[in-house]
Amino acid sequence: MSALHALVQRPATAAAPRLTEPERAVVRRELDELADGGYTGPLLESLRKLASAVPERLYDDSARVLLRMHEIAGSGNHQSNVSSLPLVRACFDLGLVPEDGPGPAELIVGRGHIAPAFYAEHYVRGTFPFAPLATLHQGGLTGVVHQDLGFTNTMRYSLGVGVAQAVSLAWELARRGEDRKVVCLAGDGELQEGVAFECLRFAHEADLTNLILVVDANDKGIEPLRKPLSRTYLASYLDRVEEVDGLDAGTVRDALGALLTAPTSAALVCRTRKGDHSFKPATTAPAAAARPAKVSFAHTSGAALAAYQERTGRELAVFTADMAARFGFRDKVPYTNTGLAETLSLGLTLSLPAETVKVVATDAMYYMDSLSMLTEATTSVRNLLVLAGRSWGAWGGAHNATNLLGQLLHTRVYEPVTAAEFAACLDRLDRHPDTTHVISTVDAKFDPPPADCAGDVDGGTWLTPPGEGRPRTAVVTFGYAGVLVAEANRDLGVPHLHCAALDPDLDPDTLSQLAACEQLLTVEYNGVHGGFGERLRTKYLLPAQVHGVRQDIANRVHDRQLRLHGMGPEQLDALLRGLTGRPGDAATPPDGSEGGARATAHA
Repeated sequence: MSALHALVQRPATAAAPRLTEPERAVVRRELDELADGGYTGPLLESLRKLASAVPERLYDDSARVLLRMHEIAGSGNHQSNVSSLPLVRACFDLGLVPEDGPGPAELIVGRGHIAPAFYAEHYVRGTFPFAPLATLHQGGLTGVVHQDLGFTNTMRYSLGVGVAQAVSLAWELARRGEDRKVVCLAGDGELQEGVAFECLRFAHEADLTNLILVVDANDKGIEPLRKPLSRTYLASYLDRVEEVDGLDAGTVRDALGALLTAPTSAALVCRTRKGDHSFKPATTAPAAAARPAKVSFAHTSGAALAAYQERTGRELAVFTADMAARFGFRDKVPYTNTGLAETLSLGLTLSLPAETVKVVATDAMYYMDSLSMLTEATTSVRNLLVLAGRSWGAWGGAHNATNLLGQLLHTRVYEPVTAAEFAACLDRLDRHPDTTHVISTVDAKFDPPPADCAGDVDGGTWLTPPGEGRPRTAVVTFGYAGVLVAEANRDLGVPHLHCAALDPDLDPDTLSQLAACEQLLTVEYNGVHGGFGERLRTKYLLPAQVHGVRQDIANRVHDRQLRLHGMGPEQLDALLRGLTGRPGDAATPPDGSEGGARATAHA
């Protein structure tokens, strides 16, 4: 099987019901062409070959292609891509996205989640087929730039890292004496990251005249910026700063083309517009009304904090890195938006009054950008609550972020799945103000389990009690994994202990029951190394099989993410049946990923 066939066959077939009939017809022809073989070369080369073999173009406007990609996927950052699309078109016009051989300059895409804009432009120019476009976030095309798909650089989850990649490349080219420029596409929200400040300062001090920063200035990150991008700041570190209408691809092309031939570093600020950060599929009123309203658990954090403040009368200082909507803060609790600057969010807590409850909220993986400041805060700040948003959806990144947060000094990590558990974590912070409480707040939408750990948030509760005597088999879960296992276990009745703490303190009777098991399984929605299951094994010497994520998190929507890592309900059902010796077929991930639930468990 070729790399291209593996990339698109399953997700493109699954997308068929969401396609128009002309789209389905083209996808069928492209898949038939793939099935005939001859696509064994590099992925990008195969994409071009398939586009040439099936040359029909359904659309000639890349903006329309972008919309269709997001409509088919049902998710993504559509408006971010639309905002940068004229800049992307200008890059194609100038040959910065070359088909063969080097272009006139090196292109680094710091605004990493605008990869779909490049795919759309490739398509209308005849160098991409349609089938991959129907697989965005579904196990096919990644929404983030990657070298396998024609980009000079690859991005994972660190905002601002593209500027670092561009400065690194510019410095290396200058050091080797090569007369070649580096163009970096960035966003004005992204430039709020600390690493971007450091990089521009270094570029100035290293006299890098071969760096061109092209800024999509739409005055928004996820939320509106507190103030527009400072042109004066850019002029302090770059030789020239020019400003153009970023909605006109021709204007951007001409201005950027002139800067490519100038003997100086420069910033090209492109004035653009951006709507809502996340794509919202259009729904008819009757269809929307027929579905019960359900929000993600992370989105309830604002209401939980408001209830805590009303109950205790405590003063809150809430900081978020551009993610107030994600945590439901608006109209619930006063907050300060620091922009996309996690280090600053933590830094602002360092000198506040000791009794003030400090809340810092951003993505669990973004904290990996600011571990040094996080350690500073956990070792010196009282009453610190860290809300670590957790989606593992279409962005990807490190699979063990929660475990790493749990290894910092003076830190306890919890993953509540009920409002009562969340409240219990806040109450525990009241009792232990010298310990930073990290709450992993899951973005997935789910029904709460039949019981919770609110009575003993550091211990565990039996969602499925073991009954009389000692159980021969049992499963122990951490946080969100408890919800997934409870669904798979509904008709099996395997004794199931649910824990909200990453490092639980289990009572002697519970430990005695677990130690007596002939088959004991732990399940976590983490990377298993240094995680929940390994902690139980080393802390209590329990002979448990540990089930968790074995590979890095890929870029795909949540349901496919679950199945990729053996966390789908049918996979967990097969795992539990294997544990108890009951008949049942091992489940195969529907997206064709390797292994199944059984393959990721180990003793």
